[in-house]
Amino acid sequence: MDLPDNYGFDIPDYKKWLSLLYLSPLANDLLKLRYLKRDSEGNICEDVVGMFYRVAKNVASADNRYGGNVVGSTEKFLKHMIELDLIPASPILMNAGNTLQFLFSDHALGVPDSVEEIFDVLKISATIQQHGGGVGFNFSSIRPKHDSVSGMKNVAFGPLSVMKIFDTSFSAIIQGGRRSGANMAILSIDHPDVLSFIEAKKNVNVLTNFNLSVAVTDEFMKAVKDDSLFNLINPRNNEVMRSLPARYIFDALVQQAWSTGDPGIVFIDEMNRKHPFKNCSVLGTGSCGQYQLESFEGVPYMHINLSKIVTIKNSSYKVDEQKLRDLVRTAVHFLDNCIDVHRYPNSRLEEATKRVRKIGLGVLGFADLLFKMRISYGSDDCLHLIDSVMSIIQDESQKASHNLALQRAPFPAYKESTHKKPLRNATMTSIAPTGSTSLIAGTSQSIEPVYAFSFTTTTSEGEELTVLNSAFQEAVDTLTVDRTSKIQLKFVDSIQNIPWLDDDFKHVFKTAMDIDPKDHVAVMSRFQKYVDNSISKTINIPHEATQQDISEIFFLAYESSCKGITIYRDRCRDSQALLTKPQTRLSAFDESKV
Repeated sequence: MDLPDNYGFDIPDYKKWLSLLYLSPLANDLLKLRYLKRDSEGNICEDVVGMFYRVAKNVASADNRYGGNVVGSTEKFLKHMIELDLIPASPILMNAGNTLQFLFSDHALGVPDSVEEIFDVLKISATIQQHGGGVGFNFSSIRPKHDSVSGMKNVAFGPLSVMKIFDTSFSAIIQGGRRSGANMAILSIDHPDVLSFIEAKKNVNVLTNFNLSVAVTDEFMKAVKDDSLFNLINPRNNEVMRSLPARYIFDALVQQAWSTGDPGIVFIDEMNRKHPFKNCSVLGTGSCGQYQLESFEGVPYMHINLSKIVTIKNSSYKVDEQKLRDLVRTAVHFLDNCIDVHRYPNSRLEEATKRVRKIGLGVLGFADLLFKMRISYGSDDCLHLIDSVMSIIQDESQKASHNLALQRAPFPAYKESTHKKPLRNATMTSIAPTGSTSLIAGTSQSIEPVYAFSFTTTTSEGEELTVLNSAFQEAVDTLTVDRTSKIQLKFVDSIQNIPWLDDDFKHVFKTAMDIDPKDHVAVMSRFQKYVDNSISKTINIPHEATQQDISEIFFLAYESSCKGITIYRDRCRDSQALLTKPQTRLSAFDESKV
């Protein structure tokens, strides 16, 4: 990267920050490809320290509104980003301090039942996409296909046709010029077109810009258990159009989840039970299901790197609780500032967002934390660790938001909420997916187990790069086995069938496919206990899993008070982002690329 010789002269302590920064080759390549600022001719004009400084300085500038210490906040934000303790979501890293100044990852938009309003929503969502944000849509208000319109029978085109119009439009948009769109489409389980919606992605090449989720009610789940009929209701006039066996609809949902991984489920009644506003219902979720939003609300995200909250004592790792509390306070401050410095492309988005000031504080690196502490994913020790870590995050985020409310005023709709003390933010915590941000941080994604201990990718310059999970690599290096065996261990998809490995070692180091689906759900349910909003997590199941397995997982998630669930059966599609391999070949392995 060719930068001027005097680059960094306007960044206080530039050389110090540069000396503290460590990024993997993959992270450096990703940042160069998608995140670093470019000039009008497309040339990169900042390094990674410059990127983090740009973000820190821009977000800290909101303190001017409240008589705060902008310089102190800039340094605090910068320190935790440089040290990879806190990682903002992609739109913040890309856009803060740049021309776009669009910092939100998620929005929600209701889609009304009129042609004019449908295209108004499409226009707003296209603007959000162009600026780098994702959108969750609820299409449940749209009258069913072939319904009456203005007295004319059989002319309504229904929610699926509207979704296809949106999908075609989004295919023409590349977000911020640097990444493709992310959108969630939700339809209520009692909508007359629900079966068509469930099967909408039977052909996986359609609706490629949408994740799908069915909004399932308690009434429906009871009807499935009781094997009774369930009414499908026209949203235009609330009339029952037909009644079907609930089990028939549920089986269609299970079959399609088994075949393609779509749709998922959101348990809409559970979402509303935990919603802090009882005079209105949750519209749906953001683009990946992790945040409950009402129409036109938006939210920024930042993630605490859990693999960085441990200290070594007597050769073992222990959670540094004070550091975790400090990180939570800093993140809440940072995200609240984002709401003020974000550039809103629409006045309705600004009004709805600032009315509640919701923020998305999440985590990444959970699997690596477990590896470091030698704890098995889904075990009792794992669940106790979740209790310990997440209770601190829940408690400290409440305190931080309360303190901000005392300094800056509560969110405007506070008196309409169920909160017992003034808060700056109506809701604070959410577990979002962290694909790119985890790569930047050099750690595992969100609260997911690792999919594999290593993977190979190609850099933007065409170089093949092998990436190892650092926590697993560290553990393998401590084993008293020969060098060749250590190398082989690092490049297998699973270590569970290696006979010479100690059972305790194999118990800790599991990949996603080694973990019982019930343990996946147990982890998700335990996190949900401490999270204001929802959790974006995939329940990975092996290719051999049956539809009955999926049915049982859906019910387990519902009975465990999860707010939603997505199941993915390995290799259920012809192509998928992550693949396991029948056998790993190690010929011509070059350690210099690791």
